[in-house]
Amino acid sequence: MYEKRCIVTGAAGFIGSALARLLINETRATVLVVDKLTYAGVPESLMEVGLDPATLESSNPRLSFLKADICDMEAMDRAFAGFRPDTVYHLAAESHVDRSIDGPGEFVRTNVTGTATLLQAALKYWKTLGAAEKAAFRFQHISTDEVYGTLGESGYFTEKTPYSPHSPYSASKAASDHLVRAWHDTYGLPTLVTNCSNNYGPYHFPEKLIPLVILNCLDGKPLPVYGKGANIRDWLYVDDHARALLLVNEKGAPGETYNVGGHNERTNLEVVKTVCSILDSLRPRPEGRYEDLITYVADRPGHDLRYAIDPAKLMTELGWKPRENFETGIRKTVEWYLANEWWWRPIHEKKYSGERLGTGK
Repeated sequence: MYEKRCIVTGAAGFIGSALARLLINETRATVLVVDKLTYAGVPESLMEVGLDPATLESSNPRLSFLKADICDMEAMDRAFAGFRPDTVYHLAAESHVDRSIDGPGEFVRTNVTGTATLLQAALKYWKTLGAAEKAAFRFQHISTDEVYGTLGESGYFTEKTPYSPHSPYSASKAASDHLVRAWHDTYGLPTLVTNCSNNYGPYHFPEKLIPLVILNCLDGKPLPVYGKGANIRDWLYVDDHARALLLVNEKGAPGETYNVGGHNERTNLEVVKTVCSILDSLRPRPEGRYEDLITYVADRPGHDLRYAIDPAKLMTELGWKPRENFETGIRKTVEWYLANEWWWRPIHEKKYSGERLGTGK
């Protein structure tokens, strides 16, 4: 049984909270959440595992919360010394491409400088451990397929694909990936890197495509589709991703990279129309089909055409297999948003109401 002491950075965010819920609900791990609580940090995402979002205190003895910036070296040193982790899952990051176009500086600060700060804090702590503890320790960095750039109509990203990032976001994540590998190669820190395709599922902040479309449908607002909607993404249900991260932590070899993808390629237009079709059946719109709300808008600057991941290494070497395909996962996602307005309505009203980002203006 998995009983590690885990620091999970960014666990008030989308993927991080899914991982924290998995660790608490399905393992015996003890989790310290480290999160700055930026606009995308939603502590309510951890309520089901015992966190009080008002006080950040936990009723679960295996979960604790530290509000801190990963760029703060003193705070990170204290976190390592006080909690004494066996492993670090590093998910804290600025993650929205559109926001990186409008304000790249914060992406460089958090994703590059923050990762370097966390690596150095981990290294200092790791050097204090005994031989067996050193060998068992892991620093696991969670990254994106966007570092690889764009694909044509065929082919897949593999762990050997050269990096070719095209947005400030993907460039900052590429830099952080290189830093993690450098700390392994230079200092011997036992690191792991995973690069995932587009995640979707419950508790997804509504600036991203799928939750934005769901909520705009429910509010009767236009559904913005960039360009002609022809850009292709490989979609991965967030709980399948969380299980992959746990598996890599348990069985992955230090210094290795593992790609996580769902083999669920869809154009953006197909995704939007699928959400509309599900909502047509679950919550019909008196005025007509939700698809009638689709509006084509100017494309995102530097918009990569196609992403697709080959997860063969993860599947063959470690035995991972996703539980959801796109059809089952997207229906679960839509149903979750319909049933959990308590979670998204305050975000929609106070943090982000669906305005266009990333025009470069």
